[in-house]
Amino acid sequence: MTIDFSLVLALGALITGLIWLFDALFFAKKRQQDEEMVDIVDNVGREHDLPADDKSEPFLVEYSRFLFPVFFIVLVLRGFVVEPFKIPSGSMIPTLEIGDFILVSKFTYGLRVPVVNKKILDLGTPERGDVVVFRFPRDPKVDYIKRVIGLPGDEVAYHNKQLYLNGELVTRQEISRSSFGFTEYTKYKENLAGYKHEMRLSSGPAHFDLVTTVPEGHYFVMGDNRDNSNDSRVWGFVPDENLKGRAFAIWMNWQGWNHWPKWQRISLIK
Repeated sequence: MTIDFSLVLALGALITGLIWLFDALFFAKKRQQDEEMVDIVDNVGREHDLPADDKSEPFLVEYSRFLFPVFFIVLVLRGFVVEPFKIPSGSMIPTLEIGDFILVSKFTYGLRVPVVNKKILDLGTPERGDVVVFRFPRDPKVDYIKRVIGLPGDEVAYHNKQLYLNGELVTRQEISRSSFGFTEYTKYKENLAGYKHEMRLSSGPAHFDLVTTVPEGHYFVMGDNRDNSNDSRVWGFVPDENLKGRAFAIWMNWQGWNHWPKWQRISLIK
């Protein structure tokens, strides 16, 4: 089950805010007057400087008054400034590892209203090489993270594990080799039209072969773990309205309760 935390925060802010507001408009003044009358009765025949008994708000109102600003501030920060995510799969290895906790800028590509994801202010568009978080086109309740390869109007081709952009071969330079089981992996530094980043290929057979043109308002994305990524080669393009933000930093890696956090993973995402 996928939890929409933006929706949870919005409902929390709405409910606690309404309780606080309703109490302030209809009950707080009467409650204060009643307490003052009780104080007058209690203090008859006593010294005037005796302190009145402390009176507290109803439990629900008190907690709503405390929780509303918490829900509201977190909703604004998470919806308009920065949002944390955890990497659940290895589709972005070697750039991102399973268990990486990342930060995503929510305003790089424009301000969007939380929950409905409606853009209200256009501040920019993705560039080739950006690592983006987006709502999966086939199931918008699920968030995906991939690298932008093709912009609107670009021709993207992929043949025999080799990438082409607008008819030009995307060059790459081998960095290292490693093995996992019976599979050998080669890590490369890829030059994506001037943007250099790391990616890797396996020794297995090629699975993808395509030529496509990116339509307006859409983006072609791929995982850096090229032979182990469910991306635009399989399900198509990412619409602009599905974008959630640009991933820019790793602040920790933690794979679960039986592992220690890896603070050495702290770095900017390239």
